[in-house]
Amino acid sequence: MPAGPAAAHERRSASDATGGALLGACAAWALITAGVHGGSPEGMLLAVLAVAAGYAGGRICGALLPVAAPCAGALGGLGLAVAAPRLTLSPSSPLGHTGATAALLILSAGAACCAAWAARVPSARLALRLLAAGIAGAAAALGSPVGCAGSVVVLLCSLAAARLRHRALGIIGLAVASVLVTGASLALADDSLPEGLTAPLEGSVGHHRVLLWQDALGLAEREPAMGVGPGRFGDVSPVATRDSGDFLADDKPHSAALQQASEQGLVGVGLLAAVFCWLLYALWLSPGSTQVVLSAGAALTALTAVAAVGNALSVTTVTTGAGILAGIATARPLADEQQEGAAVSSGYR
Repeated sequence: MPAGPAAAHERRSASDATGGALLGACAAWALITAGVHGGSPEGMLLAVLAVAAGYAGGRICGALLPVAAPCAGALGGLGLAVAAPRLTLSPSSPLGHTGATAALLILSAGAACCAAWAARVPSARLALRLLAAGIAGAAAALGSPVGCAGSVVVLLCSLAAARLRHRALGIIGLAVASVLVTGASLALADDSLPEGLTAPLEGSVGHHRVLLWQDALGLAEREPAMGVGPGRFGDVSPVATRDSGDFLADDKPHSAALQQASEQGLVGVGLLAAVFCWLLYALWLSPGSTQVVLSAGAALTALTAVAAVGNALSVTTVTTGAGILAGIATARPLADEQQEGAAVSSGYR
């Protein structure tokens, strides 16, 4: 095999090994912190298993069915968002309860965009883009403005990827966007934003949610190394334990980063960030087209924005869907492998 393809294959193999090690470290750290402080590590273990299984399944399906697999994923995610009882929307529900539905709709739009770029027939490509637009419309009809806005952003980023020659620039931009959104939520919890930004942001996310974030930040400062234990935020947070009758009272701080910081310390936050960076790195190394890669990356970045202000990552269908989308976008279609193998064989003759 030529040096170029061989080196690329080795980098992808190393990336897969790194991802497996990071997911294993997340599971191990959850067990360690639970052993020290008590708590229930099952939620983190289930999330790790969902991401790993989804990623492996996405790689297999993406290699076998590069168009049909993401199309089926988009339709399946849309169906779950509409029909799943636990994810039912109501117009008055805030992001705390609808974050999982918004996340599923965003991932579905990303899968439809990936399928569109993988399609070779122009009519099929147009139909799949219309499917992505239809998902955004369905989100609006369901009363999920976040899901609608996120789906539209993913579709626009997918279309803009046609003009981007170097995927590294797009990956860097997605990483910066994730940092900015997560940093804004942390700054709001720390009350370190300018007054002109604090009031509108707090009004959009809700005062009760900000109180939960402040509790989580306080717990992280009290136990910076290992946190208070996985799943124990609701037991030790004064706001969460107070029976306020608020619909956000579900024993979670409604922020993935702050939940990790309060329950598993800075190491937990670092592992969560490392897993996201690994996904972006795997997308950068993907043998697929830049358009497919950036479409999936945009959906995963939008998911981090939802997770920064909600508990979407606590829902197994969301973490599984994220793994499937990442797996599909990093898969190498078997048809391409066969063509490359034939070209290499002819070169040796």
